[in-house]
Amino acid sequence: MEGTSGSKVIAQALHDLGVRVIFGTPGLPVTAIAQESIYLGIRYISFRNEQAAAYAASAYGFLTGRPGVCMSVGGPGAFHIFAGVPHAMANSWPLLVLSGSAESHNAGKGAFQEVDQVSLMTPYTKLAVRPPSPDTIPRFINDAYRAACFGKPGPAYVDLPADLILGAFRVPRNRLKRLTELPKSAAPAHKIEEIFRAIKVAKAPLVVIGKGAAYGRAERQIRELIESTSLPFVPTPMGKGVVPDSSVNNYSAARSTAFKEADVVLVLGARLNWILSFGLPPKWNANAKIIQVDIDANELGKNGGHPGLSVVGDVGIVVDQINSALQGWRWQGHSSTFYRNLQAARSRNEAKAMAKAAVHRVPMTYERVYTIIKETLNRLSDPKDGSIIYVSEGANTMDIARSMFPIEHPRTRLDAGTYATMGVGLGYAIASYAAYNFPDAEGLACNPALRKKIVAIEGDSAFGFSGMEIETMARYQMDVLIFIMNNSGVYKGDSNDVEEWDERRRNTVEGNTADGKGLSAWSLGYQVAYEKMAEMVGGIGYVVRTPDELTRATEEGFKAKVPVIVNVLIDPQADLEMDFSWLDMVPLEQDKPKL
Repeated sequence: MEGTSGSKVIAQALHDLGVRVIFGTPGLPVTAIAQESIYLGIRYISFRNEQAAAYAASAYGFLTGRPGVCMSVGGPGAFHIFAGVPHAMANSWPLLVLSGSAESHNAGKGAFQEVDQVSLMTPYTKLAVRPPSPDTIPRFINDAYRAACFGKPGPAYVDLPADLILGAFRVPRNRLKRLTELPKSAAPAHKIEEIFRAIKVAKAPLVVIGKGAAYGRAERQIRELIESTSLPFVPTPMGKGVVPDSSVNNYSAARSTAFKEADVVLVLGARLNWILSFGLPPKWNANAKIIQVDIDANELGKNGGHPGLSVVGDVGIVVDQINSALQGWRWQGHSSTFYRNLQAARSRNEAKAMAKAAVHRVPMTYERVYTIIKETLNRLSDPKDGSIIYVSEGANTMDIARSMFPIEHPRTRLDAGTYATMGVGLGYAIASYAAYNFPDAEGLACNPALRKKIVAIEGDSAFGFSGMEIETMARYQMDVLIFIMNNSGVYKGDSNDVEEWDERRRNTVEGNTADGKGLSAWSLGYQVAYEKMAEMVGGIGYVVRTPDELTRATEEGFKAKVPVIVNVLIDPQADLEMDFSWLDMVPLEQDKPKL
């Protein structure tokens, strides 16, 4: 039959829209789409697991401002890739998911890997569609792509029946128009005036900078706001770098004090969810006016937000408006109790962190390891040029790293995000490499003349979710430097002594676990040799126990041109109290159930 294959029609639609990278796992029938995409010059990065591909595509959307594209087979493949869909929705990152599905004419017959994937995806996407005919494929892909990035970003899904992918059709070639600029909105002038008045009379003003500000490329406007007004600010974990962490107005080390005492808070591109303790007491001042600037009207007035002062609009445009209103005004509260309390809390907490980092013992602590890595990397590159992208995941691994590595540029730090998803690290690292180092990708580097070094800091448990993607990195010659914080456990290990650990294992195998004699639920293998995973794919592996070994491995790993795993054997913290500070276990009085 003469005509154009459906796979080529799909690939052409993606190419027309400006897609230059696809993340996925090949398999029939979508392999044909991947191959046609490669013929058109699109890079197809083939993963070992669809979950990692979806996480990579979601992070790519955050880094580039355009939907990351991922692709899977149907059935099990769609379920695997689905893990990245609510993750993208929770983070408000643009993601376009394409999955193959059973043939249209076999629907309802129990076809190969048949699942109602549109129904699966619909509750967690902005749009989920299935083209009914070959000629509608480009339009449906275009609609999904637009849905993913217009308004509040999020995931969109296109279901592609095998017969539409593999068939040949006479479909006219109508090129789709590439999006050059997304629609943006400003706030009404009277709302800006109200915000100005609220900030002007505040005794304890605070700015909170979220990852939405980083996604929205609002760093110029927000830096001008902070520098011109001297307002104190606190970044969220991935809002770091919108204003450099080195700014004297950065009070992330006094976060609790800032939240507890601020009376007027300007929240820029962040939701009042668990990451910000909902903007509610007891973590926040009960009388604070929390002003939200968000592209989603549904967020305004939510939890502790002020419904009257909050505004819908693009964060960069709205902050430009605020800057114009505040022109010439500067906060004069540097003799206030609020300012003194912020200074004292920051100094106190920074001193505690320095004391922990100065602990010299083997096995090393998290803080000591991070200090050595930071100091070594700072000798090898200028921390102010944004040439290192930091990825971190894992419980203590991520939380402690958040404060130990200052970030000077936006979009140079990624972590588990709003959904607190484990297993994202290696996918994020691959996405970062693709966004910043592929010459034909859509990424916007902090300095296009500089190549980025991707540094992933992984907990040993978190690494296990996607560890085989080290082979993906090696296959595409991605010189990612990976540190695995190996405490032989989830959160913590059971022992620092191999004989004691072996005894616990024997007790577990024999069923003799009463009185805590066996391995705990959070135990992992004792000092697993993760470094060998890099060696088996042509990379380089190091196992380190001492500061000197870590320094040498960091230096050599940074300069290497292949993937590197540095397996850092750290204190297992067997006596660590299990404390989940993010969880709000005590409801407010008015929220308690009536008995």
